[in-house]
Amino acid sequence: MTKSVDPQSFKPDLGLFREKTREFYAGEMDKGAYKGFSGYYGSYAQKGGKANMLRLRMPAGQVTKERLAFTAGAVEKYKVSRVHFTTCQTIQLHDLGADTASAIMEEALDAGIVTLGGGGDYPRNVMCSPLSGVERDEYFDVLPWAVAAGEYLMTFIKAEKMPRKLKVGFSNSKRNVTHATFRDLGFAARPDGMFDVYSAGGLGNQPKFGVKVADGIAPERILYYIKAMWLTFRAYGNYENRGKARTRFMQDALGGPEAYRKAYLEKLEEVVASGEDLTIHPDTTPAAKQGDGTVVNHPRAISQKQPGLYAVVWHPIGGMVEPDLLCRVNQMVSRIPGAELRLGPDESAYIINLTGKEAGEALELTKDSARSLFESSVSCIGASTCQQGLRDSQALLNACVEAVRAAGIPDGALPQIHISGCPSSCGTHQIGAIGFRGAAKKVDGVMQPAFTLYVNGSDLQGKEAMGREVGVMLETGIPDFLVKLGRTVAESRMDYEKWNLSKPEGVDRIASKFLV
Repeated sequence: MTKSVDPQSFKPDLGLFREKTREFYAGEMDKGAYKGFSGYYGSYAQKGGKANMLRLRMPAGQVTKERLAFTAGAVEKYKVSRVHFTTCQTIQLHDLGADTASAIMEEALDAGIVTLGGGGDYPRNVMCSPLSGVERDEYFDVLPWAVAAGEYLMTFIKAEKMPRKLKVGFSNSKRNVTHATFRDLGFAARPDGMFDVYSAGGLGNQPKFGVKVADGIAPERILYYIKAMWLTFRAYGNYENRGKARTRFMQDALGGPEAYRKAYLEKLEEVVASGEDLTIHPDTTPAAKQGDGTVVNHPRAISQKQPGLYAVVWHPIGGMVEPDLLCRVNQMVSRIPGAELRLGPDESAYIINLTGKEAGEALELTKDSARSLFESSVSCIGASTCQQGLRDSQALLNACVEAVRAAGIPDGALPQIHISGCPSSCGTHQIGAIGFRGAAKKVDGVMQPAFTLYVNGSDLQGKEAMGREVGVMLETGIPDFLVKLGRTVAESRMDYEKWNLSKPEGVDRIASKFLV
């Protein structure tokens, strides 16, 4: 069976969004009230209250030809000036007027793309390893199960007593790029074709790794675990205190991980005992396309498990996509049989199912992509756009990339870094090898823009670690710190990972000269 919602069923809600948005722009509704209202629709007012952003859900990060064509068409039709690939595998359109945001939202439903629930107290976009189904060393293709989970979660959009966010992720290997082991609910693939299930994890204030609540469950039964998650929060979640209305706070509230696990499994038993049939059987037929004998050799071209096919990595700096380039990528993908765009949780994208010749074309078209591991660093949209943001994380990333390029730091000498403009951790700073979180520091009696430095975070399954807080740096000093670090690592003739292991205090020593 499949549990899903017809996107058209959300259309009656859109009139109220248009009405309240016009009230907000007319100054008849304050920004706090509007934020609480608009999140349901996947839209927020940007800083300054003069424009809106709109978040297009791309379930499991899968941007099908149809979804890509709609997005590119909307960008062209409404002259969208900024496009962002997010860390939740969605596409954000920025700088939209009130009528434009409403129009795109409605037209998206006609194209099968739902924006509702993209913000606020609702299930967020289900995440999935972006190369699921084509990755050579994956345990198995988790994409069909992630898609089915996303469809089912849409039935909870209007459910009562939901957590402030409900983030669900599926991983296809121990790389754990979707952070399945520390999401509100995570399904981690196993070599035997089963899932381990993790619950009540999350980043942000008082972060927590997930509690393993089940070992080796059959994929067909994942919806039982999703419903049990909802019932557990309804029973034990602190939905009266917004600051603690996230699933991870239940671990402490119930007395620790084991107590939480017991409570969750009791709710799972209730779901099973109810007699409701939640088993699913999605289509898991693999794609039929094969290579044509053409080959490509390039750092951004990844050989797929399908013989002769490639995936091309495209990572715009900070996930900020040139609108015109997105439209040209759409034109290319639309004419290549089997090609598809997939979004990654680190603001990257992958164009998959390409022959060697087609991959060569994709590489040329996306040559604006990050040139190194460091340039693939992650940054939230930042305080110049986000009302919640404290610091402009995008500006910091661009300044760092410029400084590292000018210094000629070689690839590998610096890791991928993660930058969040505030404690919410949208830039996932807590699990980066190096992370920065927006802050402020008083210097000579004057508050200065600053970031808190974190080191040695990890999202690898079995080696998960929250970054250790080192101290605070002024924003202006961070590019110089990274250049100094990169030069030091390069002189060792090791890459950053090996250097960091060999010199555990190395980052702290270099950072000490930049801390305030």
